[in-house]
Amino acid sequence: MENKEYFVHESSYVDEPSKIGKGTKIWHFSHIMGNSEIGENCNIGQNVVISPDVKLGNNVKIQNNVSVYTGVICEDDVFLGPSCVFTNVINPRSFISRKDEYKQTLIKKGASIGANATIVCGHNIGRYAFVGAGSVVTKDIPDYALVVGNPAKIKYYVCECSEKMNFVDNKFTCPKCGKEYCFVDNEVRRS
Repeated sequence: MENKEYFVHESSYVDEPSKIGKGTKIWHFSHIMGNSEIGENCNIGQNVVISPDVKLGNNVKIQNNVSVYTGVICEDDVFLGPSCVFTNVINPRSFISRKDEYKQTLIKKGASIGANATIVCGHNIGRYAFVGAGSVVTKDIPDYALVVGNPAKIKYYVCECSEKMNFVDNKFTCPKCGKEYCFVDNEVRRS
């Protein structure tokens, strides 16, 4: 289905009401469920499900085989790698309805989640954070942190351009993009 504002492949479904921004592309075998909001210039890969009430900012890239469940909010410029996984209930049982217990998961601006990573609901992923492939997130991830493992732990911090930060006297200037950061009160901040 082609629209003046956005593109939907003919094999995909968009339920109404949904809000889809200009320039967004929705590829093969995907399903956008009602009451979801997708920003401008997003790319929704093959076999993606966007559940009701999900909110995606502008320029969000979702790779193939991702289900974004109710309770997930992605701010602008978020990258969701192939087959990454979200949950929305911490104690699911098939015989108990827990729709009133969905927990919110916030993926902040510029964050990237690697292939096959699992994000347990109720946690926030910080601005420009990077969740390594296959990692399991079981707690909040701070801004600019690169985390790996099960459970995911901070390995180091990365610049907005993803260059590894090496702090000297709690300061870092990125050799690739020139952005400046400081490490204060156990947090990375732009200078």
